[in-house]
Amino acid sequence: MNFIINGLSKEKLIILYKNLLKPRLIEEKMLVLLRQGKISKWFSGIGQEAIAVGVTLALQEDEYLLPMHRNLGVFTTRPIPLYRLFAQWQGKLSGFTKGRDRSFHFGTQDYHIIGMISHLGPQLGIANGIALANILSKNNKLTAVFTGDGGTSEGDFHEALNVASVWKLPVLFCIENNGYGLSTPSNQQFACEFMIDKAKGYGMECLQIDGNNILEVYNKISELALSVRANPRPILIEFLTFRMRGHEEASGTKYVPKALLEKWEQKDPIKNYYEFMLAQNILTLQEDLDFRNEIADEINTNLEIANNEPLIVANLENELNDVYNPFNLELVTPSNNSKNIRFVDAISQGLFQAMQKHDKLILMGQDIADYGGVFKVTEGFLNEFGAERVRNTPICESTIIETAYGLSIAGFKSVVELQFSDFISTGFNPVINLLAKSFYRWQQTADVVLRMPCGAGVGAGPFHSQTNEAWFLKTPGLKVVYPAFPFDAKGLLASAIADPNPVLYFEHKALYRSISQEVPNDYYTIPLGQASVLKTGNKVTIITYGASVHWALETLNDFSDECDLIDLRSLQPLDLDTILTSVKKTGKVILLQEDTLFGGLSSEIAAIIAEQCFEFLDAPIKRIGSLETPIPFAKALENQFLPRERFKNALSALLDY
Repeated sequence: MNFIINGLSKEKLIILYKNLLKPRLIEEKMLVLLRQGKISKWFSGIGQEAIAVGVTLALQEDEYLLPMHRNLGVFTTRPIPLYRLFAQWQGKLSGFTKGRDRSFHFGTQDYHIIGMISHLGPQLGIANGIALANILSKNNKLTAVFTGDGGTSEGDFHEALNVASVWKLPVLFCIENNGYGLSTPSNQQFACEFMIDKAKGYGMECLQIDGNNILEVYNKISELALSVRANPRPILIEFLTFRMRGHEEASGTKYVPKALLEKWEQKDPIKNYYEFMLAQNILTLQEDLDFRNEIADEINTNLEIANNEPLIVANLENELNDVYNPFNLELVTPSNNSKNIRFVDAISQGLFQAMQKHDKLILMGQDIADYGGVFKVTEGFLNEFGAERVRNTPICESTIIETAYGLSIAGFKSVVELQFSDFISTGFNPVINLLAKSFYRWQQTADVVLRMPCGAGVGAGPFHSQTNEAWFLKTPGLKVVYPAFPFDAKGLLASAIADPNPVLYFEHKALYRSISQEVPNDYYTIPLGQASVLKTGNKVTIITYGASVHWALETLNDFSDECDLIDLRSLQPLDLDTILTSVKKTGKVILLQEDTLFGGLSSEIAAIIAEQCFEFLDAPIKRIGSLETPIPFAKALENQFLPRERFKNALSALLDY
């Protein structure tokens, strides 16, 4: 191994050695504790320490690092107090996730480290978001994100590299190529020989480094970091290395040829650097012994602190209160000055005024800049707010949602327009596993609104017509809004953007240009979780939302004022008080939704009513929804699919029951 000092001081060389040694000694201790059953799992990075340590020391302390589960050296080099790491691995309170997640699945703003989720790929998109925030803040900072050779097969990897390259984001994409994805060798994962080949298609600079040579890693990354800070752009770096233990300890290494293990054992990053330091008289045997004893004492002292900490006592209130970031909405009363505008105009106006109010609000989406979006909601925004804040994106829902999360980590808000709500399926993972769980896991807000043009009735067929709110209502941590009127659309959008929690904001396409209403000209807010009672009566409670509200209103033209008509407006949080109060009054309930019936919101509300209002009911609860088929294109088929006519008949029968 060829070590080139490159002008580094003796002090810096010693610092590099001590930081290499620390994660190795911790790992050796953890392997003992694992065998003793004192920790539950371990992902070893033995043999790869030089990458994490070299990259971390090359970055400034306030530059973000996004490590994986084999980058212990990132955490120890920053440096995080060891007792907190040990407590995290033991599931104790002084860790970083209150016992809610294990291993390295955590982040810490105090040390500018953002941990990964098990799906690996989203890390890369998050790094893009933080890097975009660096560009917008003009702070001359960069971000470094890690992944393995196996992770480069994921779609998120390709999306993230493409966006970073197009937007010239200051990201160092650090690929640890250890030849295996768990047990699958590289030649069964991709046809190219090296990872740097993957950068070429994205027009991205790339570099290959000996990942076991701490001086090469530190010097090269230091050089690149200076360059990227001065000239922001992404660079892909392939670190050639090897993992000397199993993917995790239970996996073992039987799948690795013995000769390959022996070859890489000779390239051990610590052993080789240690021998180099001795040969150059930079380190003595006694100094090395002193360092090892010092680190061992630190490990044992901090282990004792963590071991003595009591186990977490489950507290129901704490758990439920940490699903969402507590938030007090600034209630802004609507002004008397108003104008009759369409549903689509109310959304556009609300978004425009939110951009004026929140100077760190970023809009992202396909075709939203010059073109104004496919529904023209953002028409004119580019001229008013500029290309930095109104950003066209490539066709890559997943990494753009991840980028939005990264912006939130760096203190920005974002609104992402999904061209159609159907397309959220290609970005499902970051919504469900990243945005929704973020605050619960490590108290990091996900200040993101996803605009979801949705719904049938416009002859758009199976891929542009779904109203798929039920996909998300099942996931704690998400808020879901679904207005039916221009007035509500504007005020609820303002509130969704103000809220630091992730919000899915559904906009029914059939309402865009068919519904108009007097809407206040100025900015105002409407609290999430408050339903609207549109009509009052004593015989039946009608519960609905979205375009179905208008179907119910049309139907009620054929009936006298016998019904309470509740427009939910907000589906999560749900206004149960209004629902239950009405049901107790009328004794009969019919729930109408555009979504297919099975597994929809109406089923859940019906169950709650049955549990809490059974003694008040005078008839079976009735649910009406669309047919259990995909949404068809032809008008006659679409009309049959939707529940408008079925609702009228069911309501009449319920009134007569």
